[in-house]
Amino acid sequence: MRLFEEIEMGTMKKGFSMVLVLLLGTLFASALPCSAQDRELNSALDAKVKAFLGKMKNHWHDWNVPEEDGRILYNIILQNRYKRALEVGTSTGHSAVWIAWALSKTGGRLITIEIDENRYRQALANFKEAGLSEYIDARNADAHQLVSDLPGPFDFVFIDADKDWYINYAKALVPRIEPGGCVTAHNVEEPAPAYRGAYVSDTDRYYQYMKDRTDFETSVQPGSRAGIATSYKKRIR
Repeated sequence: MRLFEEIEMGTMKKGFSMVLVLLLGTLFASALPCSAQDRELNSALDAKVKAFLGKMKNHWHDWNVPEEDGRILYNIILQNRYKRALEVGTSTGHSAVWIAWALSKTGGRLITIEIDENRYRQALANFKEAGLSEYIDARNADAHQLVSDLPGPFDFVFIDADKDWYINYAKALVPRIEPGGCVTAHNVEEPAPAYRGAYVSDTDRYYQYMKDRTDFETSVQPGSRAGIATSYKKRIR
């Protein structure tokens, strides 16, 4: 009798195992088309963005970043998997295209602010042509006011607007930067050794302000053509 019970139990276990394998196989198979579809969509977007950037190469004006600096911003976002980004100073959108392209891969979104209406409208057209509009919340506004009103939090910020306001932007945003997040600022370089009576630029003052903050690690990115300072907020241990 016990032999028959053991046989029956073994049969039930095999049956259960087969059902489990079939169920897992079905779930895995049903997931494959989604993954393939996601890859296809990403590939199509990459192709569209690359075509747009290729078309616009050497045609960016109005204080847009050079390509090398756009690529640096793109890499910072991808490497750190940032998702909540803010840009202060859109111009006509070159840097925003690089930022939003990276965010399309991390599942993030960009808020970008431009005060000039003509540049703002041109940026919107550029975002649409690049296929990135859904990843960008573009605002035609005065960043002096709007930056203070945005609730955050943010894990990535790019400042590229009026240089004499850089420190004010930083002061407004620092409390809303998540630990591990990064504040980047354009046209900032390692200051030359100071001497009595030497001119100190607004970006030099900004750099020193961020360097003096003990809650951030600040440096200038090597390879940047126009100078990008990065300030990473330290994680609380």
